[in-house]
Amino acid sequence: MSDGTAVAGDDGALRCPWALSTPDYVTYHDEEWGRPVHGDDALFERLSLEAFQSGLSWITILRRREGFRAAFAGFEIAKVATFTDADKDRLLADEGIIRNRAKIDATVANARVLAEWPAGDLDALIWSHAPDPTTRPAPKTLADVPAVTPQSTALSKALKKRGLRFVGPTTAYALMQACGLVDDHLETCVARSAP
Repeated sequence: MSDGTAVAGDDGALRCPWALSTPDYVTYHDEEWGRPVHGDDALFERLSLEAFQSGLSWITILRRREGFRAAFAGFEIAKVATFTDADKDRLLADEGIIRNRAKIDATVANARVLAEWPAGDLDALIWSHAPDPTTRPAPKTLADVPAVTPQSTALSKALKKRGLRFVGPTTAYALMQACGLVDDHLETCVARSAP
């Protein structure tokens, strides 16, 4: 059992303890989580997946990610914005995704809102909430990693003010972690960015 500090994986490299439960997590942790993501469609995908994750474990979403991509037209905002009630019914029947009506409705509604924004606005809005990386030391244990920050609360409010749904402060912080706005890899983790 980990004390919340980095743990050696099968390859001997130290990693955040949550990353070692499955090979899927190791790959996601090492290659994607905490790496900068830019582009409106890419950020829409991450925002949507974080919303679907709410109340579930991330591995549930990660293992259905390709199903989500297929079901939601690759998370292309312009395409998802055109989804009809028939598309929503199709999604509710799709076993390759999480079939939650409120989250499906929110994803389509969010795409419709974002389709009205100028290109690059979602990227600019999200990244404008990235904290100065020099203001917070690298977390030593999982207990040092917050679930919500002032920046995630501000991002949540900004997204909601512009009409987006399912974007609470915890979801906003998970998005910030996943998309590299913050680096919450533990101090001794092999995937931590160089200072």
